[in-house]
Amino acid sequence: MTDCLAYGAHEAHAQLAPMRIARRVLRDDDVAIEIAYCGVCHSDLHFAHNHWGSTVFPCVPGHEIVGHVTAVGSQVSRYQVGDRVAVGCLVDSCQHCAACEAHQEPHCEKGMTATYNGRDRHTGDVTLGGYAQHIVVREEFVLSVPAALDLRYTGPLLCAGITVWVPLREHGVKQGTRIAVVGLGGLGHMAVKLAAALGAEVTVITTSPSKADDARALGAHHVLLSSDPEAMKGAANRFDLILDTIPSKHNVNPYLMLLARNGKLVLVGALEPLEPIHGGLLARNNRSISGALIGGLAQTQELLEFCAEHQVLPNCEMIRMQDINAAFERMEKNDVKYRFVIDMASLADVQVD
Repeated sequence: MTDCLAYGAHEAHAQLAPMRIARRVLRDDDVAIEIAYCGVCHSDLHFAHNHWGSTVFPCVPGHEIVGHVTAVGSQVSRYQVGDRVAVGCLVDSCQHCAACEAHQEPHCEKGMTATYNGRDRHTGDVTLGGYAQHIVVREEFVLSVPAALDLRYTGPLLCAGITVWVPLREHGVKQGTRIAVVGLGGLGHMAVKLAAALGAEVTVITTSPSKADDARALGAHHVLLSSDPEAMKGAANRFDLILDTIPSKHNVNPYLMLLARNGKLVLVGALEPLEPIHGGLLARNNRSISGALIGGLAQTQELLEFCAEHQVLPNCEMIRMQDINAAFERMEKNDVKYRFVIDMASLADVQVD
């Protein structure tokens, strides 16, 4: 085992604090990574505060990890010391079920192993995430970071980026596709940037007129105010695809009315019950509604390559590890544009009693 400095929570609703954790000795197929930067996801806050009632403490969050390889196991062939690498939301799966063989590891029939608050498939130990100096991960779940990508801003691509990339690719977004993005937070701003880079005609749907300039700066061609009944009526039957990034329970019926024939609404934010859906809105125009989770390893690598080629990067605010509790408070107030990223070099100034 290797000693490691990290930040985590010892109990629900407690502030994150420095702690010492142990990383496993390298297995034959493991890669050891010194973490340079780690993105901050809203899920980190939820798990740290046990909002979903499933957190095992102590909890070390962080699943938007980038850094450099420091050592490899004897059977590792893809990576060598010094390589720029990344680790996203999962660190293992069975690798043998139909989902895994289709490169859809998050949907592993035996359950994926989450980067934190998961269970190691060999030992049963609880996984601890990227708010730490280093991490050890199975080779198959390590991603290569292209040289053209700035490491500082790569982390959020591994969660916010891939979450919206999957439906964009699976629904064939391309030049001329009419797409709407509901909400302009961490997920929404990445959806706008990626859809625009794919050539789509992008509309941001928001309740706030003040977000219009931001939306256009991110690449949106149009802004639709959902608080304006006449504007919503005028946009009926307009869009081929709508990505709904709202993270909480809400009414999707107004957005279904905006879908064109065979149009699709994809939920990428809300992981909880929705308000009742009017079946007639689905029957009319042959509309459909679905959800999307994070993508598999191949999809995530494809995203990293695409972002490197097109220089699509999230808008980030860099923070020190010591500022994570203030960042959590700001996230709860939606006071960030659009993702926090932790500079893990700041851990060098942390002392643990």
